[in-house]
Amino acid sequence: AKNPIMPASGTFGFGDVPSANKYSLDTLGALVIKTTTPEARTGNPDPKISVIEDGVLNAVGLTNPGVDVVVSEKLPALREKYPELPIIGSVGGATEDDYVEVATKLSQSGMVNALELNISCPNVHEGGMAFGTVPEVAERLTKKVKEVSTVPVYVKLSPNVTDIVAIAKAVERGGADGISMINTVLGMHIDVASGKPVLGNIMGGLSGKAVKAIAI
Repeated sequence: AKNPIMPASGTFGFGDVPSANKYSLDTLGALVIKTTTPEARTGNPDPKISVIEDGVLNAVGLTNPGVDVVVSEKLPALREKYPELPIIGSVGGATEDDYVEVATKLSQSGMVNALELNISCPNVHEGGMAFGTVPEVAERLTKKVKEVSTVPVYVKLSPNVTDIVAIAKAVERGGADGISMINTVLGMHIDVASGKPVLGNIMGGLSGKAVKAIAI
């Protein structure tokens, strides 16, 4: 790649958010688009973002228009504007079938160069426990997506686990072409005046300088 730097999923949306107009996205090594789910999601209640010392807490809630709109509208518009920019699709869902559906549609669109599995999503069939916290589940999910994907598959690991190495080995067994590290670290920001959490979702994911040492 001409540039080893790429943004985390969602940073520039689908290339259609105001921040995307401040930069020449085609100078990036690749653009990781927002996590996409089978159906449209409105996300979590406001406020969704809180800037804290050395980092940012976010609880956006995977806001996206659904995979069909992404394939029919978002990706074509992005491709028209940046025809040479490598695009990585971010895949999310509430069930394993959700991941398979999104991975199939994104990879077969011919408009993404790779897929990134966001396995920090809660699994409704496992009591809401994230896919990325149980090695066996992470391995099975990776294998299912690999079976349908026509492009390389990377798995984004969650740091909110006891043993991240066990998860990494599990997705490797599942056939992952690589791993992405790390997703955000769970955190909370309290408004000292009100004594209440700042984020509408109460908890959020911490990113930025504050988690660099954890990621490394």
